[in-house]
Order: sequence, then C-alpha cells, then structure tokens
Amino acid sequence: MSDEEDAAPAVKKSRVFYGSLEEKERERLSSELASGMATGSDAVKVGIEAGNINISSGETLEMEERVSERQQEALAEFERRRRARQITVSTDDAEVKAGLRALGEPITLFGEGPADRRERLRSVLSVVGPDALKKSRKDEERAKRSQDECQQTWYHEGSASLKDARLWLAKYSLPRAMRRLEAARAQKDVPEATRAIRQQELHKSLRNLNNFCSQIGDDRPISFCHFSPDSKMLATASWSGLCKLWSIPDCSLIRTLRGHNTNVGAVVFRPQAGLSIDQSDVSLASCAADGSVKLWNLESDEPVADIEGHSERVSRVNWHPSGRFLGTTCYDNSWRLWDLEVQEEILHQEGHSKGVHDLNFHPDGSLAATGGLDAFGRVWDLRTGRCVVFLEGHLKEIYSLHFSPNGYHLATGSGDNTCKVWELRNRKCLYTIPAHQNLLSAVRFQPIDGHFLLTGAYDNTAKVWSHPGWMPLKTLAGHEGKVMGIDVSPDGKLIATSSYDRTFKLWLSE
Repeated sequence: MSDEEDAAPAVKKSRVFYGSLEEKERERLSSELASGMATGSDAVKVGIEAGNINISSGETLEMEERVSERQQEALAEFERRRRARQITVSTDDAEVKAGLRALGEPITLFGEGPADRRERLRSVLSVVGPDALKKSRKDEERAKRSQDECQQTWYHEGSASLKDARLWLAKYSLPRAMRRLEAARAQKDVPEATRAIRQQELHKSLRNLNNFCSQIGDDRPISFCHFSPDSKMLATASWSGLCKLWSIPDCSLIRTLRGHNTNVGAVVFRPQAGLSIDQSDVSLASCAADGSVKLWNLESDEPVADIEGHSERVSRVNWHPSGRFLGTTCYDNSWRLWDLEVQEEILHQEGHSKGVHDLNFHPDGSLAATGGLDAFGRVWDLRTGRCVVFLEGHLKEIYSLHFSPNGYHLATGSGDNTCKVWELRNRKCLYTIPAHQNLLSAVRFQPIDGHFLLTGAYDNTAKVWSHPGWMPLKTLAGHEGKVMGIDVSPDGKLIATSSYDRTFKLWLSE
C-alpha cells in the first residue's frame, strides 16, 4: 500500500453564511421555475408539431349554461307535477270528455280508459292553467246566449202609415172572412150526393183537357203568364225584357210593354183591372232581375211609374186582393209591401236567411205567404206583423206558393220535385205530392172553389191534381222546354202555360 493510499481522506469544509438566506433561496427558485417553463413550452411546441396536441381556435363549450337549462326544465317539470297534484278533476267521465272538448283536445285516445283520460285532462290543465276550462265554459255560455238572442223575435216601432195600413187591412179582411165562412157553411148544406156528382163531372172535364192554342211569344224564354180579372187578356213576361198583352182566346197581340232592360220575372194584373178601374189607371205591375219594378196601364206602351228601392233581383210581384197594396220579393232576404195610395214603402219585412222568391196573399187579404231559397216558408199576419206559421219540410228552395180559395190550404212548390199542401188550421203539412221529375216552378189552385191544383215544372210538363184527394187527373205535355209559368183563368175555363221554348199554350176542356 502506498503512502498516498494510506493518507486520510480530505475533510469537506462547510460553508458558513452570514446574514439571511432569503435572497439566495428566491434566486434559486426563480431560476428553477424559468428553466422548467422553458422546458414545458418546448415540449408543448414539439407535441403540436407532431400532431399529438390539438388546440382549438377559440371555440369553447359553456357547460354552465347547458347545466342551468336542464336544471330549469327539471324544476319546471317538478312545478307542473306539483300543480297537477293540486288540481281537482271530476271523476265523471262525461264531464272529463266535455272538458277535453272545451280545451280543444281529443276526447279519447286509442286504448285510453277513464282513469287515463282523467290524468290527461289534469296534465293539460297543469299546462294551460285551471282557469282555462272555466274561461272556455264562459265563452260557450256567452256564445249560446248570443245565439239565443239572435233567434228571438224582435220588434221595432213602425211608421204611422204602417199602423193605418194595418187597421185598414183588418177592416178589409174581416168582412171577407165572414162571407167566405158563410159560403162554406152553405156548401156544407148541399147534399153529399150532389157534391159527389159535381166533383165527378169536374174530374171528367179536366181529364179531357187539350191544347187549344199555342203561340210563339218572344225571341227569349217566357218566364211568366197571368190572366186578366175578366179572363179576356193574358200577360206574358220574357227574358228579353218585354212584357206582352194577348187577347183571349184568339191569342193575338194587343200591346208590347217596353221598359225593362233585362230578364222580367213576373207581370201581374191588378185585381180590378178591366172591370171597375179606368184603363188609364195602374193595371199591371212587373219586376226584373236588375231590381226594377214598373207599373203600367192598359193605354200606353210605356210604364206610368217606377218603384225604386231594391238593390238586388226582384223575382216576383203580387197584388193584394184590395188592389191598394203591392208586394215584392227580393234576393236581399226580404220582401216589401208598397201602399199605392200614399205612394210609399210601408213595410220592409226580413225573416228569411236567403233570397225570397215568391209571395202570395190570402183571398181575405189578411195573410201573406213567402218562400225562398232557404227552403222554408212563412205565413205573415198583415194586421199584426207576426209570422203566424212556419213552413218547414222542403229539402230545397221554395219557388212558388198559392193559397186555396177555401182559406185554410196553402200549396208550395219546391226544387225537391215535390208539392206540399199545408193545413193552416193546425199548422202542419197535410200532404206531399211527388209531383214531377224536376223542380216545380209554379203551383196554382183553381180560383173559384179550389177543386183542383195545377203544377208546372222543369220536366216540360204541367199536371192537374184533384183537391181534395190529390189524385193526378191530367198531364199537360207539349212544351219542348221547361215550364216556367202557369195560370188558371178567373172563370176557371182556361189554363195557360209558358215555357223556356219561347211559347205559351192555352188548354181547354173539350
């Protein structure tokens, strides 16, 4: 062993520091931190370049908001369930269904039982609020109340001229009603055998009706025909706007009345025309599709007066039996009554839900019957203004009405191809005649005693029916177009029909 190896190891000398070590320690820590950051940043750069670290360009996912939305939904659902537990729902299944219907929900779902339906109503009410059902029920009650108010009959104060006219009509109609009843009692005293023989003779003559005369009346369809009170003239109305007067029975043209510019719906003689009133007085009235109504005398081709006030089509005009009043029906859902003495409109009567097509006055002058496109008929008491009979039964529009001379039967012709006869004494339909194969355009009772009923229709025929009994007696066939107008002469001998084929025909019993 050498001397060096045997020498003692060197002793490490300890350092002695004087003062505080804080500064030295701070320097040491700062140097270590700096070297560590440099090393970390270099490592991140190397990771990014190698593609192992992906750093977005500022897109962040806000976890706090998503969590808060879910929390709010959960809280709202808890709140809804709490409200649902507090809502009381009826255990009556009918009431539950009514509540669902009021809220606009289906009253039942496939496979749903009463308990499930009740829970569904409770769930709906927890969303819309328990007051929604009460509110919907209040709205239903309010709507029902307003509907009931709309259906109530209401009155408004009329003019003094209307009151005077009603009083005049009462004084006019009551004596005529008494005379009609006296004639009915006298007829009742006639032996049954005598009445049966007369009826058989009448039916025999009606079965022998034949075409007596046929005349081309115009270049356009003839929409209406009407006999004069003395049965010596026939007035026809055409779609050309012309009205013509023809002599009876030779069917020669007397006069052409020019004044309308469009389809004429009706032309009617005044009840006393040619009998008790002068020829220069108003003797006829006509109406057209443009709402015009004109009055004519028997001396001039020009109208003597115009009645203004209709804004829509006027389909029919008719004279009151007294000759003082004129009724017009309009497609503005109303009919009107005009007083020619005071020369004004005294009544503008509403009551139909659609256009009013036809109007007819009772033989006594006390009632007026109207019918129109709403398929309902109404009978009005002219002395009080009330609707006394409501005629419900037709399936389509009512195009014609006519009172029987006996005073208690009313015939209506409709677009449902039937003619109904109404009993006014018990306000019911007496009989329904399946009259034609197309719509009925006109119905007429025999004007003397009403022993037969005449109907005209768009199946190109007119038919005669017994009254009473309603047996078909004769079919008047001969027109090539639909029958648009019919009439029976006041003496009961002649029947006139006017047609779409531009002709009118006279029928007479041989």
